[in-house]
Amino acid sequence: MNDDPASEARIRDLDLSGLKCPLPVLRTRKILQRMRPGERIRLTCTDPLTIIDIPNLVRDTGNILVAHGEEKGKLHFVIQRSAKPETPKGPARAEP
Repeated sequence: MNDDPASEARIRDLDLSGLKCPLPVLRTRKILQRMRPGERIRLTCTDPLTIIDIPNLVRDTGNILVAHGEEKGKLHFVIQRSAKPETPKGPARAEP
């Protein structure tokens, strides 16, 4: 997925095989919140819904989906933590 060996060393692996929705997204969100900007994580998933859920999570949290693909029935995603802070989604609240 990546030809640069230097950046390959900075990628954390997270195997979410066997977990069903919503666990892959919840665990990924938790890890992303603890990562520093520029760090990358490589996910391995078997739940077919992650092909929709992970890109949506990445978009909603302002992070970057660097790569994704499927191999031997497993879905793979590489996500880079953005410098942009995560903004909550939902209706705006009025100040008291």
